[in-house]
Parts: sequence; C-alpha cells; structure tokens
Amino acid sequence: MSLLLLIPLLPLIGFAINGLAYPKLSKSIAGIVGTIPPLVAFVISLQLFLNFDGQTQIIQLADWIKVADLSIPFAFQIDALSIMMLLVITGVGTLIHLYSMGYMAHDAGFGKFFSFLNLFIFFMLILVLGANFTVLFIGWEGVGLCSYLLIGFWNQKNSYGDAARKAFIMNRIGDLGFLVGIFLLIQEFGTTDYQTIFSTIKDGTEVGNIGLIAFCLFIGAMGKSAQIPLFTWLPDAMAGPTPVSALIHAATMVTAGIYMVIRANALFELSPEVLHFVGWIGLATALLGAAIGLFQNDIKKVLAYSTVSQLGYMFMGLGASAYTASFFHVMTHAFFKALLFLGAGSVIHAMSDEQDIRKMGGLKSKMPITYLTFLLGTIAISGIPPFAGFFSKDEILAALYHHDFAMWCLAILGSALTSFYMFRVFILTFWGDFRGTEKQAHHLHESPWSMTIPLIILAVFSVGGGLINLPHFAGGNEFLAHWLAPILPEPHEAGEVSFFSLEMGAPLVAAFLPAIFAIYYFGIQKAVPENDESIQGIQKVIYRKFYIDEIYDFVFVRPLQVLSTFFAQVIDFLVIDLIVEGVGKTVKTASDEIRKAQTGNVGYYIFMMVLSIALILVLTLRSRIL
Repeated sequence: MSLLLLIPLLPLIGFAINGLAYPKLSKSIAGIVGTIPPLVAFVISLQLFLNFDGQTQIIQLADWIKVADLSIPFAFQIDALSIMMLLVITGVGTLIHLYSMGYMAHDAGFGKFFSFLNLFIFFMLILVLGANFTVLFIGWEGVGLCSYLLIGFWNQKNSYGDAARKAFIMNRIGDLGFLVGIFLLIQEFGTTDYQTIFSTIKDGTEVGNIGLIAFCLFIGAMGKSAQIPLFTWLPDAMAGPTPVSALIHAATMVTAGIYMVIRANALFELSPEVLHFVGWIGLATALLGAAIGLFQNDIKKVLAYSTVSQLGYMFMGLGASAYTASFFHVMTHAFFKALLFLGAGSVIHAMSDEQDIRKMGGLKSKMPITYLTFLLGTIAISGIPPFAGFFSKDEILAALYHHDFAMWCLAILGSALTSFYMFRVFILTFWGDFRGTEKQAHHLHESPWSMTIPLIILAVFSVGGGLINLPHFAGGNEFLAHWLAPILPEPHEAGEVSFFSLEMGAPLVAAFLPAIFAIYYFGIQKAVPENDESIQGIQKVIYRKFYIDEIYDFVFVRPLQVLSTFFAQVIDFLVIDLIVEGVGKTVKTASDEIRKAQTGNVGYYIFMMVLSIALILVLTLRSRIL
C-alpha cells in the first residue's frame, strides 16, 4: 500500500519543491527534481505489473463524503486497467520530463515549468487510480487546470492566453455533462463506486436512465478527448511548449475520455444507442481531423489534427465494443505520437522556433537521429506493418468490418488520409533542399542527448509496441486481451483472418498507396505547398479548417459578447446601479435631515421628551375612550 501511495505522491512532492523553491533552484537541480518522481513512480508501477495476481484491490484512504445514506470514500483501485495506464503515464511522462531538460534549458521559467509537469502527472494518476467516479472527477478537473497552466505557459503573447482559456472553457462544457452523469449515478445507484455500480448491473438489477447516464458521461469524454463538436481546443493547445503538446496528446489529458468509457464499459454495453452514437461521432471526428491535416503547414498543427483523428479511431473501436483494441491503440498512440511531437520539437529547436514546414527541408543530414526516429514514428502512425500502429489500428478496423461495413469503409478512407499527410510533413521537413534562412541554416544541429535519448526509446516502442497485443494470425498470444479480460465484456469472435482478404488487404493498401504518392509528389517532384494567399477553392476551405472556429465565433462567442455588453451597459448601469445608488442616496438624504434634530441642546432634548410623553398619553387615553 505504501508503495502504491508513492506513485501519485512523488510527482506531487516534485511539484511542491520546484513550485516553492522556484526560482532559487538551479536549472539542473530543478530538472532532476522534476524528472526523478515520475521515473521512480514508473519503477513502482512496473513492480506492481510484474507482481499483479489478477485480483482487484481497493485501498480506502479516508472517509470523504457522507450525506445521509450517501457515502463516497477517497479510495484507490488497482486492477489490470489502472496498472497499464500507470505504466503509460509514468513511462512516457518520464521521457517527456527528460526531453524537457534540454528543450527548456534556456527558458526563464524552467523550474515553474517542471512543477506544472509534475502536477499534470499527479492529477492524471489520481484520475486512473480512483476507485469511484468522484475521485476520477478530481483528476479529471486537475488535468484540465494543468492544461490551462501549461498551454498558456508562454503568456507573453495574448494568443497563448486565448488558447489556454479556450481549452479550459471547452472542457468545462464537457465536464458539465460528466457531472450530470455522476449525479444520475448517485440517484440510480446511491453511490459512485465502480464495484458497487458494475456488480449491480452484472446481477441483472434493472436500473433506469442507463442510456442518459452513458450519454452524459460521453459528453465529458467528448470534451476531454476532443471529439466533435468539442475538438477545436486541441489544435490551439499547440501554443504551449512542445513537451506539453506531447504530454497532452500522448500520455495524459486526451486519453482520459477513452479510459473513462473503457472503465464504464458495463454502463455503455447496456446502452447500444449511445454506443452507436459514440462510434459515429468517432468516425466523423477521425475523417474531419484527417481532412484538415492534409493541408496544414504548421508541423505541430498537423500532428494535433492527427491526434484528433486517431482519437476518433479509438472511439470508433469503443462504439463497436472493441475495448481491448481501443486501449491497445491508446498505448501504441502514446508511443508514436509522443515520438512525433518530441521529434517536431527537436526540429523547431534546431530551426530557431520555426514551425512552418514550407521553410524547412533537407534536415536529414543535419539531424540524423531526429530524422530516423521521426521516420519510424511516421511509418507507425500510418499503419504500415510490422510497426505498432498497424496492429492496434488494424484491430479496430477488423472490429468495424464485422460491426458496420459502411463505417469500416469510411474508416479506411481516414487511414489513407493519415498516411498521406504524415509522409507529406515528413518529406517536406527532412528531404529536398533547405528552404529556410541563412541564419537558420547556420544554427541547424542535432538536439542534445537529453532530447535524443527519449526519441530513441520511443522509436523502439513505436516499432515493437505491437508485440503487446500481437494477434494470433501473426504468431502472437494477444497478451493485452487476456490481461484486460476480467474487466471487459467477452469479445466477439471475428474468425481467422487472411492477409489476402478484403478485411486485411484494404488497410494495407490504404497505408502504402498514399505514402507512395506523397513520396512521389513531394519527394521526387519536390512540390512545395503554396503560400497562404495563393490557396483557393476547396483547398482553402480545408486549410481554414472548414471555418469551424469562425462558425463557433459567429454562433456562440459574438452573441455572448453582445449579451454581456447589454447586461454590463444596460442592466448593470441603468437598472442595478440606479436601484443601488437610488437607495443609497435616499438613505443619505434622510439621514442628513434626521441628523439636524441632534442639536446638542439639553433643554431642547427635555422639551422633546416631555412633548413625546404627552403625545403618548393623549393617544393612549383616546384609544380607551373610543
């Protein structure tokens, strides 16, 4: 138990030390203080994994909420799902912390940055360790707070603060739905405890509002995991330092929604309509994110819309009840997306903060480690075998093939778009001639070891991560499926798969052909995207992200601004101020007049007292006579 408590406690201690001692600590000490806690937490998590006997353990730390019959303890739950999440969060989180020591080396807020990173890890650990939805919600809100702090970390620019507020507000919209779902759980089950709720469902007890509960919980997941219509905050989150982008997109915040739906699978399985909705929202998000990524020229924006698209695939898997496949993709995505973001950060670091791929090119000779690792990450996310992304994405596609053929066809299209835009950004960044300035060319160099070591480690997992759940047709034993079996529903039998079947062949074609076309068009033909002013037609619509932000601004932001202006200038000024100031002026005027009666003359006071007594006597006698 004491070792388990150290897992979230260590990052919290790191946050406290760096937060309180900043800026007195040197950068080297601050980096070590920030990196050691997640590393030790990973070692402890690994020990839990190796010694886990398959039995769920509940560790109650304190009685927390007690109201009448409602009792919600502050408790942790250790089971197969939470242990795997602990490994991903602490493992990838440690590599991002190590990378940050080099990336943020010249930043004045170095210690503060590491304190925020540690706090982010702490709240994500609380989220996955919680034994009930209420403790989960603490971590859920905590990672929202940390995203606000880290996205707006470079607050010298107003646009960065705007991006941080956008992320915070859009997540609050989703969190409202999640909170309503928790209240409904309390109403129906009298608790938010996982085991009590799921055992009640398993016993066959009829419970009302299951569909509404699942729908409200999914609204929360839509916000946290950036699904339509609450996805626009995630690309703007690129305003933060690149390690923050990697942490949000790979190991922490956006995985929270997927984790929550997997954790609540018993609720969703009783709500087939909601699961159907989850799948189609995931499909729409996957296609939209992939389409927008086609023409983006900011290297981080391309990866951001890639994350939006890949999260859509995970939700498609959930909609098809392929929980293991979705979680498998969460893990492999953590490897190759962290690798790609950190690789992009290495490029940006070498390019003196330039992020436009049209001004890059020819970097492979100057940055060989970044080049090779970014290539491996690109192959992995494109779904090319035998890399990790092929096995995890193909499991989702296989589930969709047997679940809904139309959805499978559209998912194949999204996979093809992914392969194209990822090889596009790779080739434009590393191949061809350098298109930047002479100053940038002079500054080009490979990143320091603190940045390249995490890239190498993540590249290894991006290549071999498929072994975690290697399917039977590839000679594996599907370890992850067996590991998670106790907490997930029985998987649907899909039958034997052949490499020459449509089910397997279409994803392979979708992975290879777009990659070959991108290599030919951008690598051999050396095409370079047009300047912003030259983009026309449908390409401009896609480049401008289908004007979704402008639509949201017109439909929601401007009316709210007009309404707030009306209340400020009319209701507040002409109504509330007039009433408040009118009452104040009336009281002041009356007090000024009454104060004149206070003359300080004793004789006058005696006269008034006698007059008052006489008046009282007259009124009393008059009432008795009448």
